[in-house]
Amino acid sequence: MPKPSRSVSGSRNTTGVLPQAANEKDIADQTTLGSAGQHHEESTLDPGVYEGLAGFRLAMRHFFAYSETTVTAAGITSQQYQALLAIKVAPQSEVTMKDLARQMLLQPNGAVQLVDRMVVAGLVKRTQATKDKRSVFVGLTPEGQSLLEELALGHVREMLLHEPLLAESLARLRRLAKLL
Repeated sequence: MPKPSRSVSGSRNTTGVLPQAANEKDIADQTTLGSAGQHHEESTLDPGVYEGLAGFRLAMRHFFAYSETTVTAAGITSQQYQALLAIKVAPQSEVTMKDLARQMLLQPNGAVQLVDRMVVAGLVKRTQATKDKRSVFVGLTPEGQSLLEELALGHVREMLLHEPLLAESLARLRRLAKLL
């Protein structure tokens, strides 16, 4: 029975089976997967790639753990914090609902629900567009701006705390990427 294929390079074998090998070298080059999806052959990647990825993920996990704890203590969700950031960096610190949904990777109705909760919390306000009455802009309230500034300062400090690990991990990956 053909074994399912698994792609790491981004290309996808849509048939779900490994292609027929043209010769013995091709057979040796194909990766055999076990039932749990683990590789049975040794990796051809330099061990430094794994070290770089592990270091990067560790630094990010520390950052996200800090972020989750901090935004929860402030009385908002990580998604609301991300929305505040997206609004702040938009032109004139206002974003359309459509653009907010796109930036937040949400369906439009999900963005509406998110903004509804943020309006109730006093973090954002809605304004109708003057040119297209169907469009709605979302902007920060003074309370939202103040909370965002406080949270952003703490997040920057936390990122800088892990800068050495992030920088070393990214530098390692950059060096090794030239070999891939």
